[in-house]
Amino acid sequence: MDYGLRFSDPAKYSRALRRAHELVISGVPRPEIPHDLAESWRRSMALGISPDQHSPRHLHDVSDVLELRREHRLQLVMPALHDLLADDSSSGRHLLVLTDARGEILWRVGSPDVLRRADRLEFSEGADWSEAGIGTNAISEALLAGRPVQLFSAEHLVRTHHEWACTAAPITDPLTGALLGVLDVSGPLDTISADTLRMVRCAVRVAEALLGTSDGGRSLSAPSGRSASRQAARPVAAVEALELLGDKPAAGFRDGRRVPLTLRRAEILALLDSRVQGWTAEELAYELHGDAGTPQAIRTEMFRVRTLLGDAVESNPYRFAAGLAGCSDAARVLRWLRDGRVADALEAYTAPLLSRSGVLAVQLLRDRLDLAVGSAVRSSGDAGLLIGWLCTDMGSADVAAVEALGRLVGPGDPRYLAFRAGAAAAERALAP
Repeated sequence: MDYGLRFSDPAKYSRALRRAHELVISGVPRPEIPHDLAESWRRSMALGISPDQHSPRHLHDVSDVLELRREHRLQLVMPALHDLLADDSSSGRHLLVLTDARGEILWRVGSPDVLRRADRLEFSEGADWSEAGIGTNAISEALLAGRPVQLFSAEHLVRTHHEWACTAAPITDPLTGALLGVLDVSGPLDTISADTLRMVRCAVRVAEALLGTSDGGRSLSAPSGRSASRQAARPVAAVEALELLGDKPAAGFRDGRRVPLTLRRAEILALLDSRVQGWTAEELAYELHGDAGTPQAIRTEMFRVRTLLGDAVESNPYRFAAGLAGCSDAARVLRWLRDGRVADALEAYTAPLLSRSGVLAVQLLRDRLDLAVGSAVRSSGDAGLLIGWLCTDMGSADVAAVEALGRLVGPGDPRYLAFRAGAAAAERALAP
């Protein structure tokens, strides 16, 4: 059976799997259903799971799940996973799910239509999607195998799940090695692509990297080498991450809070993020306001920033504390580029730096980030990365990337021709 059909002709592939499903359920082995998967079906049915319209067991009410979220370590990474993989727009077609280590759903994000479809399967908060809770599915397989898993249509035991394609991967604590939960992306059969598994793997790596920076649950901004009186004078804000990409900047805290930032404060933090040695009030005043800027106005704004973030920001000069330096999403992109992790950097580069900012210093940082990502992708020699870059708003007009793609795939390749036409149209629109 041609595995590639699940991407090129999902309906045909699903029909073949459903025929195999009926035979295996009746005791006739089929090569379409691997031995390990058939064994999981048998274990599930031995536990009382029926292939016909089985409802999962529910471990908690939704109201109780809200409390479980607040106490769970994955609360720290849910905002990043949301930005990387979720699509809760009105036209979104897939569901993002995050479970705990038992397989109980703690978070799910999707469009209203996808959420309604999931509700019909009781694919909802508090439901147990382990093997014992609902039978063989991608979440249960990821829990058992300890690796990323993709299940398509009738590879699921329960027939009501045969309209879904699901990709799941376990998330472990990089500090202890303990299993924390499972990340799952599910949707109708035609929403799956050859890149779905790669994107889920990348998102798990991002989540585990963020968890690794939390230092065993202690604040990234915790002071070191300061006197007790200094610590008592200013409460420590447990800042975990700064979200500076896009038009909704925010600070993420260890307790799970995500606090929106005003554009001006986000601009200040972007500048702090760009210079290890820090900035004087006079320098920030000039960069943000030009000749009309005053150090007093900056000191007033920095007081508000430090009230929000605590000892995460130091003064004289203004700079990030050692633990917070480089923890913004923009800095993470640059760090991964320096480490040669171009695919991870591209996955993380979801939007321009502070896209609403008109401050020249921020615009220069934004252009630098565009140039760094674009240059790394063009030099990668990887057609998949080039296509991914050209599909972003930041790379859509990158003529050099289009030509690099043409050299890799050939001038007659329809992907190259489509991107070349798009780049030419963008150039004409920008022409005087």
